[in-house]
Amino acid sequence: MNVVRRIAELRAARESLASPLGLVPTMGALHDGHLSLIRRAREECASVVVSLFVNPTQFGAHEDLGAYPRDLSRDLELAEQAGADLVWAPEVDEMYPPGFQTWVQLESLTKPLEGLHRPGHFRGVTTVVAKLFNAVQPQRAYFGQKDAQQAAVVRRMVVDLNFPLEIVVCPIVREADGVAMSSRNAYLNSDERRGAAVLFRALSAAAEAFAAGEREADGLRGVMARVLAEEPLARPQYISIADPESLQELEGQVERALLSLAVHFGNTRLIDNLIVG
Repeated sequence: MNVVRRIAELRAARESLASPLGLVPTMGALHDGHLSLIRRAREECASVVVSLFVNPTQFGAHEDLGAYPRDLSRDLELAEQAGADLVWAPEVDEMYPPGFQTWVQLESLTKPLEGLHRPGHFRGVTTVVAKLFNAVQPQRAYFGQKDAQQAAVVRRMVVDLNFPLEIVVCPIVREADGVAMSSRNAYLNSDERRGAAVLFRALSAAAEAFAAGEREADGLRGVMARVLAEEPLARPQYISIADPESLQELEGQVERALLSLAVHFGNTRLIDNLIVG
C-alpha cells in the first residue's frame, strides 16, 4: 500500500491505479464502519484510495476538533488490511492553502437536521469532498448511511456539479447492542456507552410502530421521545421524521420517512437513523 501526503504525489500515484477506482473519504480514527466501506470498494473496484483528513472547516467553534481522535499508524495498518491500494493523508495547508476563499455550498438540503444545529458544517463537508473528488478523480465514492444527511448532500452536489462518479451509500455497522459505529463513541464513559444503546432502541420502536400501522408523524416522534426518556443520561437535541429525499420535516400521514435523532451524553453528541417504508 502506498501512502502520500501531497497532491502532486497523489496525482503521480493515481496514474498507475487501474479503473474503476473507488474512494473512501474518512477523517481517520478508523473503525469497523469505515472498514466495511473499504471492503465494499475492494469488492467493486479495481483500485481503492482511502483519504485520512480531519477536516477543520466542518467543525463548529465549540466542537471537538482539537480532541478528535488521531492515530495515523493504526489507521494505515487497518486500511491496508481492509484492501486499500493508496492512502492520501494530506496536511491542512495542502487542502486549505494560505488565502483560501473558495467554498461549495448547497442550499435547502443543508438547512434542516444537522445543518440547523451545526451552522457551517455542510459548507465544510461539501468543499472538502469536492476537493477530494477533484484530486483523486474516482469512478465511485463510498459513504456510510449513519451520516444520512451528508450522503444526501453529497449526492446532490455530484448531480449539480456534474462530477462523473457514482455515490455508493453503505449500511450502518452496529455494535452488538445496536450502537452505530462512530469515532466519537470513544469519548463515552462506561455509563454513557451503556446508555447510548437507547438511540437504536428508540429508532427500532418507531420502526416497529410504523410496521404495525402507525402512520402519523407526530405519533412516530412520540414513540422515539418516550423511549429516549427512559434513559436518564440521554439529552435529545432533535427527533425527526423527515422526507428521505428533501429532508423536510413531515406532518400528518407518512408512507416513507427518514427517522433520525441527535442525542447528547455528557459532552458527546451522537446521531443515528433508520428509513421506514
